[in-house]
Amino acid sequence: MTTSPIFLASLTGFISGLLLSIPVGPVNLTIINEGARRGFRWGLLIGLGATVMEVIYCFIAFTGFASFFSQGYIKAGMELFSFVFLLFLGMKFVLAQSVQAPVHLSAAADRFEEHLGERLHPHSAFMTGFVRVMGNLGVLVFWIILAANFISRGWVTPDWPGKLACVGGVAAGTGGWFFALSWLVSLGHGKFSEKTLLRMEHFSGIGLLVLALIHGGMIIREMAKHRLYGH
Repeated sequence: MTTSPIFLASLTGFISGLLLSIPVGPVNLTIINEGARRGFRWGLLIGLGATVMEVIYCFIAFTGFASFFSQGYIKAGMELFSFVFLLFLGMKFVLAQSVQAPVHLSAAADRFEEHLGERLHPHSAFMTGFVRVMGNLGVLVFWIILAANFISRGWVTPDWPGKLACVGGVAAGTGGWFFALSWLVSLGHGKFSEKTLLRMEHFSGIGLLVLALIHGGMIIREMAKHRLYGH
């Protein structure tokens, strides 16, 4: 029984969107704090804004960068880099001892995020979530790496139906997590202990490590096949 390419692309997007949304970062902390103060609807709108910007970054990654990184030696290098990147992220989240923003590129990126927040100064819940993700350039970097990896692995077909299916899956996974988090915050009145937040991060790290091991196994299989057939 073969899996439909559209279903596989959607599932790939859903799982990756979910796993990358769970680690405790600016959006999750904003939903926890603001949702506890202003209720489920406010937290949900923050999550909706964050999801829209996440999908925009994901769409840019698939349409503007993925094809370039899926050619020849660049593809091989990108596959290896993706494995190391997923392994690094997974270990970072699993070994985390305290709650902190998981995506950190550089001091310049941090200044950009701070400047963008001051410049736009969002007042609505939707724009708060939207700007928080827009200012985090690490999100775009994530999706450029993952988009190239997904296409090179054949999990997402390099055509519009496949790319859009994956982006749709990302929207469902990311939006679903923020919906669930907003609902849980409204039930628990924002009483999330640091231990609970760390468990969330550790769970995401385990998921990323599983993806890294699957990816690494595929690289080893391809190397063995290459050596066996001599090309």
